[in-house]
Amino acid sequence: MTLMNTDPSGAIEYKILRSATGAFKDPAWFRAALDEEARAGWELMEKLDNSRARLRRSTECRQRDADLGQDPYRTQVGMSEAALTVYIVVSILVGVALLLGAVAVMVRR
Repeated sequence: MTLMNTDPSGAIEYKILRSATGAFKDPAWFRAALDEEARAGWELMEKLDNSRARLRRSTECRQRDADLGQDPYRTQVGMSEAALTVYIVVSILVGVALLLGAVAVMVRR
């Protein structure tokens, strides 16, 4: 069990970082995502699964947020769930179109 707040001042904030595609199973990709979050002061508490990780940082890091080139409170990395959904739907439509085209060619023979 992970203690949620081990800082005696209580000045810690938490977030869950998510990957819609389960990209955290690739150690190199996971490390790159954590390195990017570390620029905002976030550190890994625990990897929950291949799609989620719990991070924490001191609230004092908020003072540097304006100088970052990223959103320090983002919770999604990699492909978004919406983009993944569009990709899947387009893939299905293309697959159906190819299948119908193949059937049409077979029927003409």
